[in-house]
Amino acid sequence: MRLKINKELSLPVYRQFIDGIKEQILSGTLPAGFVLPPERKLAAENDVSRTTVVRAYDELKALGLVASYRGKGTVVTDKKEPSHRENPNVFPLSWYPLFEKKLENVSDTITDLMDVGSRQDTISFAAGVGAPELYPINQLKIIQNDSACTSEVLNLSAVEGYYPLRESLSQLMERRGISTSAKEVMILSGSMQGIDFAARTFLSPGDAVIVEEPTFLQAIQCFRAAGARIIGIPLDREGIRTDVLEAQLGRYKPKFIYTIPTFHNPTGIVMSLERRMELLRIAYKYQVPILEDDPYSEIRFLPQKLPPLKALDHYGYVIYLNTFSKVLFPGMRVGWVVAPAPVRKKFTLLKQITDLHVNTPAQYVLDQFLREGHYEPHLERELTIYEKKRNIMVSALKQAEGLVGFDVPDGGFYLWCRIPYTIPQKQLLSLCASKGVLYTPGSVFYPQESDGEHLLRLNFTYESRERIEKGISIFIEAVKKLSKHNTKMDSIIEEYRPLV
Repeated sequence: MRLKINKELSLPVYRQFIDGIKEQILSGTLPAGFVLPPERKLAAENDVSRTTVVRAYDELKALGLVASYRGKGTVVTDKKEPSHRENPNVFPLSWYPLFEKKLENVSDTITDLMDVGSRQDTISFAAGVGAPELYPINQLKIIQNDSACTSEVLNLSAVEGYYPLRESLSQLMERRGISTSAKEVMILSGSMQGIDFAARTFLSPGDAVIVEEPTFLQAIQCFRAAGARIIGIPLDREGIRTDVLEAQLGRYKPKFIYTIPTFHNPTGIVMSLERRMELLRIAYKYQVPILEDDPYSEIRFLPQKLPPLKALDHYGYVIYLNTFSKVLFPGMRVGWVVAPAPVRKKFTLLKQITDLHVNTPAQYVLDQFLREGHYEPHLERELTIYEKKRNIMVSALKQAEGLVGFDVPDGGFYLWCRIPYTIPQKQLLSLCASKGVLYTPGSVFYPQESDGEHLLRLNFTYESRERIEKGISIFIEAVKKLSKHNTKMDSIIEEYRPLV
């Protein structure tokens, strides 16, 4: 069932999709009783995301044009038979025209990848999480059993967070070179909430925000949802190009600079000390705050480490975000922010009117985990295994015969890879998915998704060693099948320079 979709039109694709099916139903082309194709099949036939088809089917159900039946699927209804309505003069509400237009530009790529990746038979290199088998479950069970039924744990906590956990985090920050008190730490529902709060605190529609290019997909989505203009600054192997940045600051006058300086997502780059100092100098000169996102700095395979920007900032320009999702477990959704008092006050107000506070039992458990000394041994075990997994993926990718280029990161979760320009990204993604392997296409990490077509991100921490080898073998087979490489292309990959 093919529909006429023109992606060059200003009318959103999902709206064209809905209108196309509705027209066929009302014209009689699709008669009453016709069973529409399954969501995935229809999405594949029309080169759209599954989410687009789901939205279309939901809209058509709201209009009374189709209905879903268990074991049968989505079926065209008979509009001449409104007997199922109590009042035939009241029609179902059409929701989509009422939604805020800013959200139409938010990509659903990650939603689709997570949906497919949740299947047991799928090897996922698209995940942004660590290995579930390393979660410290035994320690957590003991802590929970000791605390589950106390009034302290089951009661409300302060909006800023459970104070003992804030104390523990201030000590953790001291070990990273950030001098702070418990009062300056605020607990969040994951660091993503901090990005959202920054967007809601600083950005109005039309305001500019500076990001590294590429950057964290959900940050792009969050800033886009706020109606901001997202200005991408390229990276090189030392981090954000501060020469390019300074040239743009006067032109765009951004509200803040968003950066992931240590084991950058998706590239794995670590910003050099000289570049960190230069970034701070520029921020001071142009009076632009910095939002530092630091989820990966603990996942470091070499002893050398660089201080966070927050540790180098002596004038209160840096808002520092971190999370337990990468080192411990993502499901608890606990992160934190260290920020100047005026910013923290605004964040507290937003926390109060959104979810009041992070759930108290999770805060208590994490505080006890830190106080009882479990954090460091867990991290050491994790680093040993993650480094081995990285090496396994690197070794496996070398079988690609020069068709896949990458730098080997010293930490983090990801390999940032380049494929030949002759390989269509959509075809490669589709072919790998059909064989049960997922990865994240590079285009979603760019403000303009037309960029990054020959780049992709592979997670090396989530899957087992055996599944990494199997998945990379399938991935390489797909790359070879789709490649039209020649001597010239091989030489380009051989001289691979991913971000310069």
